[in-house]
Amino acid sequence: MVGLSAGEKHFIQGGIAQDLRTDGRKRLTYRPLHVETGVIPQANGSARVRLGGTDVIASVKAELGKPSSSQLDKGRVNIYVDCSPTAAPMFEGRGGEELSTELSGALQHCLLGGQSGAGAGINLSSLVVVEGKVCWDLYIDGLVVSSDGNLLDALGAAIKAALTNTGIPKVQVVDGAAGDEQPEVDISDEEYLQFDTSGVPVIVTLTKVGRHYIVDATLQEESQMSSAVSVSVSGQGRICGLIKRGGAGLDPSVILDMISVAKHVSEQLMNKLDSEISAAEACEEQS
Repeated sequence: MVGLSAGEKHFIQGGIAQDLRTDGRKRLTYRPLHVETGVIPQANGSARVRLGGTDVIASVKAELGKPSSSQLDKGRVNIYVDCSPTAAPMFEGRGGEELSTELSGALQHCLLGGQSGAGAGINLSSLVVVEGKVCWDLYIDGLVVSSDGNLLDALGAAIKAALTNTGIPKVQVVDGAAGDEQPEVDISDEEYLQFDTSGVPVIVTLTKVGRHYIVDATLQEESQMSSAVSVSVSGQGRICGLIKRGGAGLDPSVILDMISVAKHVSEQLMNKLDSEISAAEACEEQS
């Protein structure tokens, strides 16, 4: 928890009411966004995203597996987030474990449409090699290096950047197998297929403080929130997931308005993120 005096709380809430936050931003303005790609050489893809004082890393590891019996035409994606105890005092002990579980579940819902994969922003069908027999399993790991609020949006951006950076080895079926037998496959060491991230959404969290809501809240601003709604929106404007946090209830009309605002803000975030990813990829190729 962030310890604030009554005067500091009044200053934060008053600034948001006047559309002038403590760091000079307007209510719907993000902090500076910086992206690095290829930060973990051993991974199939990786990226580091800094959003103001929030710093996160995402890595992607691809392994061949067998599709689940309930989804024979889809691969699998597993997301896990680790909150480093050095990132914030509240991450020490059980607090970090609970937040890790909460963030992992929220990302699973926002990017994959929950455990079922329905409404997924990541195309799970593209991970199938041989339907019902061989597929790619993607293991996405997120690490919170430092936290100054808005972790979910930052992690979502890092995962999108890491997936853009991901190369999946080309697989050739050497010998097809009849019945329940597994086919023989040849995994290339030289040819890689770039992962298609055109449908991968960005996550926009609107945090309600007083009568107004803001994007990209800092830790101090989050300490004053009554509730927050996170909306994942694809580049085509499709809503892939929605999560509400906080104890205060929200009128359905307010939620609809928040979704509309999130869709508008997501266009700016998507454009900025795509630009940063392209610049980061160009720097990686030159180095």
